[in-house]
Amino acid sequence: MRASKRPLGVVMAWVRRQPPKVKAFLAVVTGMAALVFIRFIVHDHDNLFVAAEAVHALGIAVLIYKLTKERTCAGLSLKTQDLTALFLAVRLYCSFVMEYDIHTVLDTATLVATLFVIYMIRFKLRSTYMVDKDNFALYYVVIPCAVLALVVHPSTSHNIANRFSWAFCVYLEAVSVLPQLRLMQNTKIVEPFTAHYVFALGVARFLSCAHWVLQVLDTRGRLLTALGYGLWPSMVLLSEIVQTFILADFCYYYVKRRLVTAAYVYDLT
Repeated sequence: MRASKRPLGVVMAWVRRQPPKVKAFLAVVTGMAALVFIRFIVHDHDNLFVAAEAVHALGIAVLIYKLTKERTCAGLSLKTQDLTALFLAVRLYCSFVMEYDIHTVLDTATLVATLFVIYMIRFKLRSTYMVDKDNFALYYVVIPCAVLALVVHPSTSHNIANRFSWAFCVYLEAVSVLPQLRLMQNTKIVEPFTAHYVFALGVARFLSCAHWVLQVLDTRGRLLTALGYGLWPSMVLLSEIVQTFILADFCYYYVKRRLVTAAYVYDLT
């Protein structure tokens, strides 16, 4: 029985041998190519934002399956779920008072699912929760996000409290996954369903980032002006890029592991 490498496996092996700078360059090129591809196949770029929310909801559905079928929350960060519920609740409030659309419905469904996950971890499956590994201090992200929101927020005609809330949820969403990544770093083991969930977050963040980047390109920068003046438009775009890059490394290793495990086929002749 002889193993033969697939071309994809050869490519992945070559990428692994490259120095970090080359890998970073390849990641940027791949991202740009993906943006160009999406721009030509998706005519209404607002659909990308809807798709991002749908993928996020799918990731949470994977968690719910894990919690209800396997009866364990091992490997899950309760703190990431708390942050997710917080920014979703704030964004939902902003959506109700500032603009009610399809995103409001999607955020409502995602918030309900997230609250269910929190309930399961806190009360039903508490004995399997890795509280000692989930040790990321939330004030490291909540306080800086609140301060940044006070300093840089939309310059629209809405109430100042609403503008602050809008900025706060944008910044908090960008870093909400950090406790989950910290927990996985502490345990050194990534449980499969948790890996699927984090990968779904990465895909959702990329789609959301693609939505903003393509909207800016299509409007030739007018979208940034519509968001207001000062630093706020740039901070919105920067937040999308930051959260995409936070998850990019994990997504790379997730895909690599999936491809490497399928990189060999056996010739029985």
